[in-house]
Amino acid sequence: MDELPIGRRVAYWRGRRKMSQQVFADRLGKSKSWVDKVERGVRRLDKFSVVYEIADVLQVDVQLLLGKDVERRPETPNCIDQVEVEEIRAALERYDQMSAFFQPAPQCPPLEEMQKAVSHAWLTYQHAKYGVLARTLPKLLRDAQAADSAHANGDEGRRAAHLLGQVYQIASSALRKVGEHELSWLAADRSIAVSQRAGDQLLAGIASYRVGSALLALGRARPSLEVNVNIANRLAGYDGSEAKREEKLSVYGMLLLNGAMAAARIGDSATVRDLISGAEQAAIQLGGDQNHYWTSFGPTNVQLHRAAAAVELGDGRTAVEMYERIDHEGFQAMLPERRAHYYLDIARGYAQIGDVERASEMLLEGDRLAPSEIRCRPLAHEVLSDVLRRTRGTPPAPIAELAEQMGVGV
Repeated sequence: MDELPIGRRVAYWRGRRKMSQQVFADRLGKSKSWVDKVERGVRRLDKFSVVYEIADVLQVDVQLLLGKDVERRPETPNCIDQVEVEEIRAALERYDQMSAFFQPAPQCPPLEEMQKAVSHAWLTYQHAKYGVLARTLPKLLRDAQAADSAHANGDEGRRAAHLLGQVYQIASSALRKVGEHELSWLAADRSIAVSQRAGDQLLAGIASYRVGSALLALGRARPSLEVNVNIANRLAGYDGSEAKREEKLSVYGMLLLNGAMAAARIGDSATVRDLISGAEQAAIQLGGDQNHYWTSFGPTNVQLHRAAAAVELGDGRTAVEMYERIDHEGFQAMLPERRAHYYLDIARGYAQIGDVERASEMLLEGDRLAPSEIRCRPLAHEVLSDVLRRTRGTPPAPIAELAEQMGVGV
């Protein structure tokens, strides 16, 4: 793509947006002939103001039109590639809510339709279909932003804000998976602000969890620990209704677990124990594994985080022992993203104790379950590279094939 003239790039993105030359010209206030000449390279685009206007109509980052995009890698078809990252970035850079103060709000789908789309996006994420999700996220972001602008007040306004807050959280989680940590932080931060307008303290609480996850991914473990523990403490004093009791326990428990992971990153084992113990008590009160606010919180998730925290503390032996005692029935009932994530954590644990054969098996198990969780995550690439480096002689065919498909060498 970066080898193409700018006119060809304009034509490419117009096609991706399913716009005819006439529709595109109308939105630009130009003639169809002008668009045709630009796309054929007969007319030069030598004014940045026009390039920015085209980028806005096409809803892409201007850098893509200037040749900064990257082609999708065919060996990882279900990952999020740079083109899709830039489309998500462009959607996050829109401020439709502010524009609504000065002009009529843009058209948007009905809120019932939006709710179904948001629920489907959550399930797509929890099934680790990151490439599928990435191709729907830009439009979902734009639709949710438009809905939030169109329904500014009353119950519908709060409902629209709630949906937008969820979409920001989905974007944050997906972007973090593929290493786009700054964008992940931005999306999570946006969710906190929107959640306040939605009037839902639990949505704001789980948005804080996403912020903590993004901060931890950025290497900011102490701020991550602080935000998770501070919001968990505030939530502990939040009464809410009895109908929201399970939801509160789930959000509270996930904040504690995330705080434990941040504490493990800085080597604070005492805080890890305290926070996981608190989460365990919340899981006991919850009474079983649930998925309130898309948290997958419950006793099994506490077990998984206990092992993951041990890995972060460098105690692979303990993590492996926990894996061997796991509640397999509860584990098998969890959604693919959570299970494959755990396989990656345990692969790290086996690597820490020098058992590269079992580490390889865990990576392969995760890949069979949810390929995107292994093939798309930078952390998985690091673990696989470490496994290959420690393998004596030629690696087994399955792990060698996986390494080739992921583009990982020793």
